[in-house]
Amino acid sequence: MNDRRPNILFLMSDEHRHDVAGFSGNDVVRTPRLDALAATGVVFNNAYAPSPICVPGRQSIMSGQYPNTFQCPEYGFELPPKQMTYARRFAQYAYGTVNAGKLRHRGEDKTQGWDTLIGWNDMGMPISSAEKDSVAYAEYEQAKQPQKWSSIKEVKRAGIGQSPPAIHDAYAVDGATHFINEWFNSPYFDRQQADFRPLLLRVSLLQPHYPFLTDETKFNYYLNRVKLYENATVSDHPFLGGETMTVRIGTDVSEREAIRATAAYYGMVESVDQQIGRILDALEAVGQDLSEWIIVYTSDHGEMLGEHGAWEKQKFYEGSAKVPLIINYGKKLTAGLTVDQNVSLCDIFATLCELADIPVPGGLDSRSLVPLMNDPTTPWNNEILSEFRDFLMIKQDNLKYQSYGNDIAEILFDLATDPEEKVNVLTKPEHKNQVEYFRAKAKELGFAIP
Repeated sequence: MNDRRPNILFLMSDEHRHDVAGFSGNDVVRTPRLDALAATGVVFNNAYAPSPICVPGRQSIMSGQYPNTFQCPEYGFELPPKQMTYARRFAQYAYGTVNAGKLRHRGEDKTQGWDTLIGWNDMGMPISSAEKDSVAYAEYEQAKQPQKWSSIKEVKRAGIGQSPPAIHDAYAVDGATHFINEWFNSPYFDRQQADFRPLLLRVSLLQPHYPFLTDETKFNYYLNRVKLYENATVSDHPFLGGETMTVRIGTDVSEREAIRATAAYYGMVESVDQQIGRILDALEAVGQDLSEWIIVYTSDHGEMLGEHGAWEKQKFYEGSAKVPLIINYGKKLTAGLTVDQNVSLCDIFATLCELADIPVPGGLDSRSLVPLMNDPTTPWNNEILSEFRDFLMIKQDNLKYQSYGNDIAEILFDLATDPEEKVNVLTKPEHKNQVEYFRAKAKELGFAIP
């Protein structure tokens, strides 16, 4: 039993802002289970989503490649069939691969290496586009309504209630806890699965994704405790200040309405923590020693939460692109370490492979984070990318470069002197060499620059 590869628990939420967690220094939100994982694990203070929107971001994590590499620039694009995902790689090495909750594989290959799916999975069409009867579908496609309304309406609707993400999460976690009992105990058939195969279990929650709704107890707790971001002035940048996600306090919504939405979001983060606690408790209930497990927690992207006058995601601002990341492997990693280097969620693939002693497949953009977890001061290529549509962000050390194509100006923020990302320093003489490097890198990757 000692030479078995470790079991892996991959905990993932949707739209969790990096600074709304106790372990990140937030003293209002209640996240005791995540805080405990952080205290006994490794926390990455500068982890970034490979794309600040769910589909390309999630598929990038799965494939260990940036969206531009596998041609998935935005919502609506899919991984090609039989893509080398971390689920497929671990299945090749005898792991049971189980996903509970949000999946987002909607192409022809709807499992992409997962052998068991639990919960409401948005699987897309059961047939290919070529198989559709175009006449039968045309009537319904013409009648389709817009998928969502503006962030203004989302903020105004925030408050007490049970959101669809909360319903989906409860369903997924119920299924995951039943699976855990069956896999490790199998009390009715008495044929314990864990005797012969290690487990990769991903529990993928939808909260704290909008709509901003939480139960009455949590809402009342946070309503008079949360504060709005001081940097709430609407950006004048034509993309980052996009109208559908712009909310002007005092014009579009009242300050109280923005506070209500923030309180509901905090309540949803606390709900994520509670659901994670259910999974951890279920594993301990069947006799698992969690210090022997690799446990990862992250989110697919962040949430602007009113900062820069924006809500939701799709931004390269820290609130949207930066994410929480904890890796906990109690018996192999030093507890309580923090890593300040820039890392990408794309790096999780290679990291899990090294921790589980599985060869890393070729062709990945993913880099193993194990050297940083062993020594946070180890030499590291401190550059990461985030991509969305034809837009690109490159972060190197404290400089964050953004290119938005031929017709929109570039942006360069220096987070060392401007952590609120207010001042574009692109033309500053001291950054001339770095800007030239970033432009050359963007062109090399196939992105247009002004």
